[in-house]
Amino acid sequence: MLSYKTFIKSDEAQWVTFIHGAGGSSSIWYKQIKAFKEHFNVLLIDLRGHGRSKGVDLKRFERYSFDEIGNDVIEVMDHLKVLSSHFVGISLGTVIIRELSGRFPNRIDGMVLGGAILKINSKGQLLMRLGVHLRTVVPYLLLYKLFAFVIMPKRNHRHSRNFFIQEARKLYQKEFIKWFALAIEVNPILSLLREKDPGIKALYLMGDEDHMFLPSVRRTVADHSSAALHIIRDCGHVVNIDRPVEFNDTSIRFLNGITGFKI
Repeated sequence: MLSYKTFIKSDEAQWVTFIHGAGGSSSIWYKQIKAFKEHFNVLLIDLRGHGRSKGVDLKRFERYSFDEIGNDVIEVMDHLKVLSSHFVGISLGTVIIRELSGRFPNRIDGMVLGGAILKINSKGQLLMRLGVHLRTVVPYLLLYKLFAFVIMPKRNHRHSRNFFIQEARKLYQKEFIKWFALAIEVNPILSLLREKDPGIKALYLMGDEDHMFLPSVRRTVADHSSAALHIIRDCGHVVNIDRPVEFNDTSIRFLNGITGFKI
């Protein structure tokens, strides 16, 4: 089973489960824990090969799939007897949450999707193709740094960019290749996610400088009646690190269902 950590407010409190992106770990949420645990029971999960799950024996899986990774998350919830939870995700973690919302809608109370990925644009596709040719011959950290600079290119993205690169150093090369293979096969899933409204209230939190992913999120939210979009100014892809106070306040207000938050 994956490594996890909980912060319990009370038996009656709702749960919030945090899902990080590829190359990160649950430590990506260090600016969220204090604010969220005042309102919710908090569950932090390290995905396969990341953080404290790095030593978990998953060698039986030569290739990863989104449903297998989602099943890992459900296994932790079952172990903790968490029947349902809000979910908060960042980057590729939002794809995992949206995939879960299709298979386990009764387990998800609400979704906050930060730096959401719903379509890989032409620049991203080119980057992926380059990575396919180089992933077995170039040290994975060089590829990861290249991706990080393309996705988060501005000076004010430096802190979040450096944090993700620092976390990626903890991955094994073989683990990176498995996750990279998963990422390059994501387009068919993203197409389904754009087309299908899951019917679960979802808040997309996007930086106005998230040039690769914001346009497709705008279009999708316009088509999904259950979704709302909040754009954070002067902010890049990793919104929970770039603008943690606005991220936390907006997310908590949404998940608590404060009167006046329209969706």
